[in-house]
Amino acid sequence: MKRLGVSIYPEKSMMEEDKRYLKMAKSYGFDRVFTCLLSASKPKEELMSEFTELITFAKEQQMEVILDVSPTVFDKLNISYDDLSFFNELGADGIRLDLGFDGLKEARMTNNPYGLKIELNMSNDVDYLSNILTHQGNKDYIIGCHNFYPQKYTGLPYDFFIDCSKRFKKYGIRTAAFVTSSVGQIGPWDINDGLCTLEQHRNLPIHIQAKHLWATGLIDDIIIGNAYASENELRRLGELNRDILELEIELEPDISELEVNVALKETHIRRGDITEFMIRSVDVRKKYADRPFEEKQTVPQTTGDIFIGNNQFGKYKGELQVVLKDMPKDNRKNKVAKVVADEHFLIEYIKPWSAFKFVNKK
Repeated sequence: MKRLGVSIYPEKSMMEEDKRYLKMAKSYGFDRVFTCLLSASKPKEELMSEFTELITFAKEQQMEVILDVSPTVFDKLNISYDDLSFFNELGADGIRLDLGFDGLKEARMTNNPYGLKIELNMSNDVDYLSNILTHQGNKDYIIGCHNFYPQKYTGLPYDFFIDCSKRFKKYGIRTAAFVTSSVGQIGPWDINDGLCTLEQHRNLPIHIQAKHLWATGLIDDIIIGNAYASENELRRLGELNRDILELEIELEPDISELEVNVALKETHIRRGDITEFMIRSVDVRKKYADRPFEEKQTVPQTTGDIFIGNNQFGKYKGELQVVLKDMPKDNRKNKVAKVVADEHFLIEYIKPWSAFKFVNKK
């Protein structure tokens, strides 16, 4: 099950606002929380009181809570890596190691008596995880999560992100990455140009960031890095199909009710013997073989456009096609819609035999 999460920063926010945000996030299908001890500066007892109250509230909402820590935090709070009782007393479900130890210490942490999950930093293309497993780390208590990057132009490049993620996925480890709200102003540091994992996401709408991460097939959980996301952003993420890529489309003004049904009410499957010019959804032509698709004005076939074969197309009548490369006019096809510009890059994630759907632009 793919999950959604939010981040809260008690050192930078008000308790009641955090609680309100968590409650609203839960109502839109969010069920995990990232919170940070890296920037915590209050005395240990005060931190315990504050974080315990907040974590208790999150657990009442049935949300999993992971605390971000580092060796510096262990030193500052006088915590030993072989005694994680402090985090258990706070009520946390696990801790995220922003910086690692030596492999052996992490392995010992995974065998803690409290069942705390140990979340590893995924944003380094090194054999860190393998080292921990070599030291007999308990894989059942290991999860992974990428970093976020508050400074503009410092986020991960895509290919590097993929390589890092594959290191965890090959072991079957649950993975997570961050997306950024366009309105959230709160993070752990004084710089907040957005808190995303991938640099290419920094200025994209939040739901497109999430679609992209899930489309890679390498990320399970998606967490909003900054606080507070707007209610509309929470809603858009909560409405996403977590299992099938859904592309937003703009319908043509003259689209027929039949064509709307083909485009929006069917789950499409890309034909397995692919062509570089179009994605072909052929099962729909069988289902609608007896229905008439009246011919319309012919237009050029442009990348991202969606066409359906009309009555002149013989056995291919009713077939839906997504244009991958520009092609000339074909009077046997009706243009019915186009993929919104911001989502063109997601089309490449529709692989042979992939299922995909369309939703009307909101």
